[in-house]
Amino acid sequence: MLRFKNLGSGSTGNATLVETDDQRPFRLLVDCGFGIRQLQLRLASAGLLPADIGAIFITHEHSDHVGCVRSMALRYRIPVWMSRGTYTAIGEPDFEALLRIAHDGEAIALNGLEVMPFTVPHDAREPLQISCSDGSSKLGILTDLGHATPHVLAQLEGCHALLLECNHDPELLAQSTYPAFLKRRVGGHYGHLSNTSAADIARVLMHHKLKHMVAAHLSAQNNRADLAQVALAEAMCCGGDDILVARPDVGTCWMDV
Repeated sequence: MLRFKNLGSGSTGNATLVETDDQRPFRLLVDCGFGIRQLQLRLASAGLLPADIGAIFITHEHSDHVGCVRSMALRYRIPVWMSRGTYTAIGEPDFEALLRIAHDGEAIALNGLEVMPFTVPHDAREPLQISCSDGSSKLGILTDLGHATPHVLAQLEGCHALLLECNHDPELLAQSTYPAFLKRRVGGHYGHLSNTSAADIARVLMHHKLKHMVAAHLSAQNNRADLAQVALAEAMCCGGDDILVARPDVGTCWMDV
């Protein structure tokens, strides 16, 4: 069985722990979008030390996802996976042989955890989101994309848990103080998912074994937790309280997949 815990999600930083549940658990950190001291504090809140992390996967080059990854990797000798495009976009820093290049559709085997990267439409060099499986349970992580392609939906079929971007409410975005170009970017095909778009994805992926739906990457200015919960709950025919929200300050509790 897998379990996962978001450590914080939003424009101020993103990181999610994925752990295999056995006698010798393996832990993957998906994104590293905080300063190293803040990340250490958030790991401590999960009962972990940085040295407990077995690998890091970086989804794309934006600062709220890359954060302290190089410092973290070099200090604790942790292998780091990312696409070639992401590596180029961050300036090709020296990871001292710890860097691994990830590719769309090529599974990564990590001590009993299979990580499947897949491309998404986002305004980054070569963004990859992932699913994780231990062979019996499957977790999908899907944030930072403007829309769901058939390829994205196919990669997330059969998930037992899903961390899904609900970045903005279209009306709040339209009424916000964002400049027009930024509104177009956020709401565009290579920007971020609205609550409505996220609900459409949830509706397609819904099946009777999908037991956790977590709304993530909510905009502090252009969304509210209750709006995201209502949108996803309607899509999944459940109550709003059944939809968890990954908060920017504390993320989520541990959840079994």
